[in-house]
Amino acid sequence: MKDRSYGDKICRADVTVIGAGASGLMAAISAARADAFVTVLEHTAVSAKKILSTGNGRCNFTNLTMTEDCYRSDDNNLVMSAISRFSERDAVTFFEELGVFSKSRNGYCYPRNGQAAAIRDALIAEAKRLGIRFIYKAETCKIVRNDDFVKGGFQIEYNNSGNFIYTGCCILACGGMAAPKTGSDGSGYALAEKLGHTIQPPLPALVPLVSAEQRFAELAGVRCDACVSLYTEKEKTAEDTGELQFTDYGISGIPVFQVSRYAASALKNGKQVIAKIDFMPEMSSEKLTHAIERIVQGCGGEKTWRQILSGFCNHKIAGMICESSGLSKIPVCGLTEKQIRKQIPILVRCLKGTDIRIAGTRPMEQAQVTCGGVMLHEIGNDMQLKIVPGLYFAGEILNVDGICGGYNLQWAWSSGFLAGTSAAESALISHIPR
Repeated sequence: MKDRSYGDKICRADVTVIGAGASGLMAAISAARADAFVTVLEHTAVSAKKILSTGNGRCNFTNLTMTEDCYRSDDNNLVMSAISRFSERDAVTFFEELGVFSKSRNGYCYPRNGQAAAIRDALIAEAKRLGIRFIYKAETCKIVRNDDFVKGGFQIEYNNSGNFIYTGCCILACGGMAAPKTGSDGSGYALAEKLGHTIQPPLPALVPLVSAEQRFAELAGVRCDACVSLYTEKEKTAEDTGELQFTDYGISGIPVFQVSRYAASALKNGKQVIAKIDFMPEMSSEKLTHAIERIVQGCGGEKTWRQILSGFCNHKIAGMICESSGLSKIPVCGLTEKQIRKQIPILVRCLKGTDIRIAGTRPMEQAQVTCGGVMLHEIGNDMQLKIVPGLYFAGEILNVDGICGGYNLQWAWSSGFLAGTSAAESALISHIPR
């Protein structure tokens, strides 16, 4: 492939991708496979650093259960259309062809060797094989129309030092704001806004929640299976079940992550947010009541309420429930049957619905993904900005966030593939000089 440089500071490309994360690499590879000459600008010193931290270092790169309710956006029809054109099965096949075989655990797909680096290394190796040009430590500062290179093309300046790329099409794959140490610093939003796009204010998602109450700090480190229901102004907005973790600041764990984007949005709008914790989601209130009654009758009053509850949940949680319900100082022994029947419903209500008032989320540094970004209703089905032909988007910069389980990476693969192939087709039709 010909060298398309004009000296040290000016070069040209059919397609230029801004951002060398998951979606950016997929976009670049897809465009190059369609015979486009591709340049990638990355403002950090490495590619796809964020991939290494996904799935606790094991990289849950897709999920075989792919439904619309796994994504939150302002246009889920566009999301699912993109995924249908590069599906979860396509993602598995794509990486197998690059030499990365996968294993599935209940539909959650990981590299068979259990290492996230396998995904990143395969992408980088394929990009190098295709002759994609990478420019690292390149901070994109301006994107403007410039017809000198090709009609409808762009002039991209980086590092504020007279470095230019003339390109037929441009793909913004800069990421969001979550985990900024990996390179996602939100810089792509400013570029999109200058080009006339609307940005949904970014908020942290898949992130721990901060409690407004100190009484739960004593439970720090406790893990338990529970159902977390999120209420905004007394209306249930989200719910998920899984392993809940108490921290010194509030609550964490997968079920908390799954509902966190709704908490972030509601809190930003000044609304009251309550997380209701069901410590016994597998048992109805009626069955739980009967179970506690049997234990009380069987122990002959020899156990404390905390000891009784410890058969259902962690002993620290049992202590918290007894304390908050006022039963910690009320002995079981000596109570009449009528008094016991009066106390048991109080415990059941706490076990099935302890309220935690949410004061906020943890910062973007602890978020796995961004809620918000470039609005989809201004994007076409080919991932091209409707008002700026030749400008495409992919990945987390868009107003799309998936639940835990490989869905955000699948969005990166699908949107990257579609943006890359669409941009390459557009650029080559424009008869860009070779």
